[in-house]
Amino acid sequence: MTTGTMIYEGKAKRIFTTGNPDQVLQYFKDDATAFNAQKRGTILDKGIINNKISERLFRLLEQNGVPTHFVERQSDREMLTKKVAIVPVEVVVRNVVAGSLAKRLGLKEGDLIQPALIEWYYKNDALGDPLIADEHVRLLKLATPEQLVEIKRLALKVNSLLQPFFLERRMILVDFKLEFGMHNGQLILADEISPDTCRFWDQTTKESMDKDRFRKDLGKIEEAYQEVLRRVCG
Repeated sequence: MTTGTMIYEGKAKRIFTTGNPDQVLQYFKDDATAFNAQKRGTILDKGIINNKISERLFRLLEQNGVPTHFVERQSDREMLTKKVAIVPVEVVVRNVVAGSLAKRLGLKEGDLIQPALIEWYYKNDALGDPLIADEHVRLLKLATPEQLVEIKRLALKVNSLLQPFFLERRMILVDFKLEFGMHNGQLILADEISPDTCRFWDQTTKESMDKDRFRKDLGKIEEAYQEVLRRVCG
């Protein structure tokens, strides 16, 4: 049960203070948005599912040397995390051509990307989270060159751990978004890892198992999220 003061509300989560100034409580909502919040809706139990999946994946990453903000899952919808100062650069790791990459570059959706491609996006809702280059990051002073190097290293390590994890569960990790933050001088992984932030395809059917089902009105959205939860958490 949330008790502290709400200090932030985003599209998918609310953040609350705790008795520990070094920690916050994330509350996962069922609200769904797409196209920079131009499309809005609700995915039943999405918050519960994303919280449980994120816990499983954060634990996996921590066990393999990736520092994260995860402390513990406190309830179905609540996760206790370290308090971070978010670096306003969203990191997208792409293993397969899909979504905006196919549209921007005229590439064939489904083609493999080897090695994985990393893109930076300016975390700014008013501007629609635009795609940016390293030089833009420096121009806007969003992160230091050293931080960008470390973010890229960690993002590729996350990819190297998650790709085989999902393949074992008959899932293709097409692409995914990560956010990082500073905690006591250390750069660590933050936010969540879920069907909201990842693009998953079933290995056999190539059917979407993520928020694309909401974006594209494909139907069976809740069923897809439940199936990811079943495969990830058992």
